[in-house]
Amino acid sequence: MKRIMNPRLMLITSMSIFGTLGLFVRNIAVSSGELALYRAVLAALLIAVFLFLTKQKIPFANIKKEVPLLLASGVAMGINWILLFEAYKYTTVSVATLSYYFAPVIVTVVCPVLFREKLTVKQIICFVMSTLGLVMITGIGEIGGGKDLIGILFGLGAAVFYATVILLNKFIKNVEGIHRTFLQFLSAIVILIPYVIIIDGVSIGSLNGIGWINLLIVGLIHTGITYCMYFSSLKELPGQKAAILSYIDPLVAVLISVTILGEAMIFRQVIGGLLILGFTLWNEITPNAKI
Repeated sequence: MKRIMNPRLMLITSMSIFGTLGLFVRNIAVSSGELALYRAVLAALLIAVFLFLTKQKIPFANIKKEVPLLLASGVAMGINWILLFEAYKYTTVSVATLSYYFAPVIVTVVCPVLFREKLTVKQIICFVMSTLGLVMITGIGEIGGGKDLIGILFGLGAAVFYATVILLNKFIKNVEGIHRTFLQFLSAIVILIPYVIIIDGVSIGSLNGIGWINLLIVGLIHTGITYCMYFSSLKELPGQKAAILSYIDPLVAVLISVTILGEAMIFRQVIGGLLILGFTLWNEITPNAKI
């Protein structure tokens, strides 16, 4: 993607749009599997058109060895979407999003095992405090087996698969940016089609005008356009700056949940959310790094 706007502005814009996802998903009356499939199809079509118009070719000859990793990451992405959309159905957008943002904590814990990285004292503190934040959000002992807990578990499941996507991407060296995203969307489609046919069935015909508009926004804008902006900006920005700006997403999601959707957060959950976001952010900040 040619640079048509400042990378920092692209990242801020993309993360702000990501933060509004729950608002639009709530207005699409199809199953989570169907929604994930249509999201992937619409985004893949949009990116395919972009690649065609810009005459960009995917270097298949150079990425043969990484195709299995791309397929696996695409499958994980599709499952991640399904679980996140289910989380929105059972709990508030803010609680679902904060549960989902436990993914960086999972990555921090798994990296020492996969990449033989040392787990520092700082990382241990961040893991413990973020986990405490998650406990405060769930309110273990208070909400029991209610819908909120089910939503939180779906959110955590989504976090596990999002962390899986992040970890798999660490092994993919020769495919960058928009090409990687396009191939991941295609592989997500491959796994989601049989899932929808066997598990959910097709109900898109029942969508009303509002539902169709929201579906197109989620597929084309939240996924196609925004993912392109997101990955294009990541190539231009230092990792730490990108990590800090990525927290715009959950902050926007929480703000929309409370102010527009009218979904209340009790004081304990607010503190829990601050612990998760605060300590995962601190974990990504390197002293004396230029941002």
